[in-house]
Amino acid sequence: MDYKKSKAPVNTETRELPELWKSTGNIYESVAIIGKRANQIGVEIKQDLNKKLQEFASYNDSLDEVFENREQIEISRYYEKLPKPTLLATQEFIEGNIYWRDPSQDNQEEEAQ
Repeated sequence: MDYKKSKAPVNTETRELPELWKSTGNIYESVAIIGKRANQIGVEIKQDLNKKLQEFASYNDSLDEVFENREQIEISRYYEKLPKPTLLATQEFIEGNIYWRDPSQDNQEEEAQ
């Protein structure tokens, strides 16, 4: 996913609480869902960055051969400018782009039948 195209703000923004709990009915559940999604996004971004920087990895142990690579710097700057994973996850949650389910609710529905 291209996180740069996300509508998530780059800086922290105050949110209306009813906006967060209207889909779950519980603010704590909403925050837990956003937190888990933020962890997933953080792992994705880290893997993506590591994969791109792996191309520039030098396996020489000599410190004399260390040099700055302009492409590597540009890649690092791109990832520094991305919104934080929590902001991305919150935006996805508000837009309704996160799928979640509550296993305890699934069990209650099965018992009712």
